Amino acid sequence: MRARRLATPAKVGRMTKWEYATVPLLVHATKQILDTWGEDGWELVQVVPGPNNPEQLVAYLKRPKP
Repeated sequence: MRARRLATPAKVGRMTKWEYATVPLLVHATKQILDTWGEDGWELVQVVPGPNNPEQLVAYLKRPKP
């Protein structure tokens, strides 16, 4: 039995390159902060407690590099 060769796409797309940002979130202004960054093309990846103070939240954001 002959081995089948998988079809190779004629054109392979480029991999997206990203830039990242970390942003401290103020509890009373979380939505406003995230909306502002979102308007600039940033996408929220995750929100985690701050490293020194679990009460402080930190947002991780990404967007495609220009």
